[in-house]
Amino acid sequence: MTSWQIVRLVAGTFILVSLALGIPGSPVFVSQWWLAFTAFVGANLLQSALTRWCLMESILRKLGVSAGN
Repeated sequence: MTSWQIVRLVAGTFILVSLALGIPGSPVFVSQWWLAFTAFVGANLLQSALTRWCLMESILRKLGVSAGN
């Protein structure tokens, strides 16, 4: 997998997990504060789209993961 694929995989996983933990109707509900984590991930995706820079992708590249196309 390339670094951009890993970033999107992790972001999507974080969003789905935080929604499951933050929506009151969910069987694994913990607290509505988990929705703040969803907003944080969304804000980071928006920021990386506008600036074309992502911290996680930079870290993955330093760890030797290929950038991809």
